[in-house]
Amino acid sequence: MPTCPALFIAAPASGQGKTTVTAAIARLHARQGRRVQVFKCGPDFLDPMIHAAASGQPCYNLDLGMCGAADGAWRLARAAADNDLILVEGVMGIFDGEPSGADIARRFGIPVLAMIAADAMAQTFGAVALGLARYQPDLPFAGVLANRVAGPGHAALLEKSLPPGMNWYGALPRAAATRLPERHLGLFQAAEIADLDERLERLADVLADTLAADLPPPVDFAAAFAPAIPPRLAGRTIAIARDAAYGFIYPANLETLTALGARRVFFSPLAGEDLPACDAVWLPGGYPELHAPALAQKRRFWADLKAHVAAGKPLLAECGGMMGLFEALRDKEGQSHAMGGLLPGETRMQARLAALGTQTLDLPEGRISGHTFHYAYAETPLAPALTAVKPDGSPGEAIYRQGRLTASFLHLYFPACPDAVAGLFGA
Repeated sequence: MPTCPALFIAAPASGQGKTTVTAAIARLHARQGRRVQVFKCGPDFLDPMIHAAASGQPCYNLDLGMCGAADGAWRLARAAADNDLILVEGVMGIFDGEPSGADIARRFGIPVLAMIAADAMAQTFGAVALGLARYQPDLPFAGVLANRVAGPGHAALLEKSLPPGMNWYGALPRAAATRLPERHLGLFQAAEIADLDERLERLADVLADTLAADLPPPVDFAAAFAPAIPPRLAGRTIAIARDAAYGFIYPANLETLTALGARRVFFSPLAGEDLPACDAVWLPGGYPELHAPALAQKRRFWADLKAHVAAGKPLLAECGGMMGLFEALRDKEGQSHAMGGLLPGETRMQARLAALGTQTLDLPEGRISGHTFHYAYAETPLAPALTAVKPDGSPGEAIYRQGRLTASFLHLYFPACPDAVAGLFGA
């Protein structure tokens, strides 16, 4: 049974600063020479990029819906065997959703560090902390940490408000310099924050003399092992777009491709790099709408991609990756940009959220889960070949297929069905 100190960082609501606090603790321990493995609850892409920068290791998703309990169990067991500390960042408020962050913490026995944004409260801080600790009596609870604190006097008042025996893990200041920049889909991508390392160091400095600098008690994780994956993609090369426009890639997806035997080759369409010689292409999601003028100029790339598909070779395009395949992309200002033209119609950005949530897709290659989160919608005469299904059984995202081209707003989680992935990218 692998054992490792672990904490589950949770909050009463979204927007409290969970990512900032988790990254601060990760950097604090990593710079002490400890191996830190961070997990992010839910199907998030952006927060894990920050945690990877903070810890120096890829951050994996932990989600009982999209990923499944078995996937989480073996990844936690592997992390416990190879690391000095495991940190798990929760999602939304700790008791929000079905399953919730509390359900995940309880299932794997990870003590909860409640992180509370205290910028608009005083003694009520203690009442909120007590409620989080006792709302579900069987929740493992480690203590509390305050975020967005005005100063030492405010921090002392907050600590004094806690019930006897509750651990105080310290406080982070309200200073804007310690907060991470955001846009419509969440935080900026780590590579876009020029001073990210300096921010992480400042955050770690603040917590250096608090309980957050000590290793928490060890947690016993059940022994579990990664499933055996036959190398059905052995000998095949998959070209993967990866840059500021195509950056939404689960590390677990890359691991699955490697386990399937595929050779991975990365390239940047945004930088004008040629499509590598390959057997299949993967265009992940990202922010093509922010780089539409530049992508519109990459006519050689779009021509090479058309030739790739015309030759009967596989192409998987997810969300932002799909948006570039239509004839045009209309940004939030209403400006139209010519795209690849592999699919008829256009995609349009809008101010309100178009879709959010886990969905399941029954492909001929196998059933696979995924997640959708986008502000764009597609206007196309093309009829969907398939439709994903939401947890309540209602129709989800449209799946477009032309030859070996598969495109959708859905981000697939490859470990959910390696056989389906092999079918999508295989000969």
